[in-house]
Amino acid sequence: MGAGVAGLRAAVELARHGDVLVVTKEALGESNTHYAQGGIAVAMEGDEDVALHLEDTVNAGSGIVYRAAAAALVSEGPVRVAELIEWGAEFDRDKKQGELLRTREGAHSRPRILHANGDATGAEISRSLAAFARVHKRIRFAEWSMLTGLVVDGGRVVAADVASASGFAIDHKHHRIRTYTHTRVAARAVLIAAGGAGQVYSDTTNPTVATGDGIALAAEAGAELADMEFYQFHPTALSLPGAPRFLLSEALRGEGAYLRNDRGERFMERYHAKLELAPRDVVARAIASEGMDEQGGMRLVYLDMRHVRNLDLHKRFPGISAFLAQHSLDLARDLIPVRPAAHYLMGGIKTDMVGRTSLGGLYAAGEAACTGVHGANRLASNSLLEGLVFGARAAQAMLDDDLPLIPGDAEEVKYTPLSSQEEKQVEAVIGRLQAGMWANAGLLREEETLRQGLAVQSACADELAELTGQGKRSRRLAEGRGMCRVANAILQAALARTESRGAHFRKDYPKRDDVNFLKHSVMGGDGRVGFEEW
Repeated sequence: MGAGVAGLRAAVELARHGDVLVVTKEALGESNTHYAQGGIAVAMEGDEDVALHLEDTVNAGSGIVYRAAAAALVSEGPVRVAELIEWGAEFDRDKKQGELLRTREGAHSRPRILHANGDATGAEISRSLAAFARVHKRIRFAEWSMLTGLVVDGGRVVAADVASASGFAIDHKHHRIRTYTHTRVAARAVLIAAGGAGQVYSDTTNPTVATGDGIALAAEAGAELADMEFYQFHPTALSLPGAPRFLLSEALRGEGAYLRNDRGERFMERYHAKLELAPRDVVARAIASEGMDEQGGMRLVYLDMRHVRNLDLHKRFPGISAFLAQHSLDLARDLIPVRPAAHYLMGGIKTDMVGRTSLGGLYAAGEAACTGVHGANRLASNSLLEGLVFGARAAQAMLDDDLPLIPGDAEEVKYTPLSSQEEKQVEAVIGRLQAGMWANAGLLREEETLRQGLAVQSACADELAELTGQGKRSRRLAEGRGMCRVANAILQAALARTESRGAHFRKDYPKRDDVNFLKHSVMGGDGRVGFEEW
């Protein structure tokens, strides 16, 4: 489930040993991977570089990085990236020497970030992996399809229900509505690599497909979730009325960009010794603080690259420059208004070091999974590397476990599609959920607002459940129900962690509490949250 870096890397490994079905909600390539601008962090300069990458990862994670997972990430990363290059990925190189170009980003101790086409690294990785996967005759792609359920038998996932877009119908008001064919697919193993859930929030850098479907399905089937309170808010998304929250890469600050408040002051020296290259959670909260006046009103915060003279900004950041030009902005000329937006979920489906979940036959990798590798705050540009490393690891675990195929009912099932009016109702419910999560479970949290968020989430979930109870189905209804489940997990975990750590900041508990919370939150199948040391 999922055709980003983790899913495709796993598929390539698995196809050497059996038949693989890759299910993706839209066209191949539409994923969080595709939109990753910043780059991929990899230590390719020997043992010292690997050791420093490990320490940078651990330091960014605010005390709860699972060190064994981080060690696997940084030590296996160079092999996986070299493999990717061999398969056709083209990273930026020095034109004279032909060597790979490396830049430095926030909280990294040295330059180790590889880029492709300036600011389109994810798109290049997605392109090369997809091209390599397509040549395997044993890999089939189900595009414009989504998983709608996992079939559990005897504590093991044995099949998945797949809804595939099949055409259109006309409702009683003569509106076209999309129809789906529902099929049950038996499988020896199911890997959830469906990415994150940024669409749970009204302000996000994630594409529209990032609705947390995989995490929600795993939880519904009874799998444990972990660290769901830790949602990373990228510090610098474009802040223009009516414009999408377009990501302005960490690499901009890596190349020397300043942050300025509405008085023109650089302010990061008041928040962290590393200034603009501080960890993301620190920078995001600093921007939020500078962007609010004494009465709670909004003030503008800007990204400033006007002083950067030793770099062709349009050539280094072609995608960003082109997008800004659509709004009459130029990196070399203008102050760029920014504010934080939901970006990356450190938590997810709880797995071991090789992707096994608490349910047999179910595996997870990439942003949908939680190995503890990021702790409470992900180090910049570690996410693409995570997908490569743990996608390969999960595939190997699926092969090692060698579970038998249990044939089941493959009969197609048809449901009643939503009317156009009901689709509008679903969109309105999702909008209320997103606004409630942004207002109540965003950068700054406290018990009162989190409980308000739960009230909004519960009401939204009930309204969508009513439609489902009538036998109605649609992609957007399924996404909405999944988003409600993910939102509930975030809110419950955020309430349970009565401290501030990494990306989770409680105004009513502003201090870090290592005595009680140097642990990972775990939500069981019963919905209760506990804490474990890993």
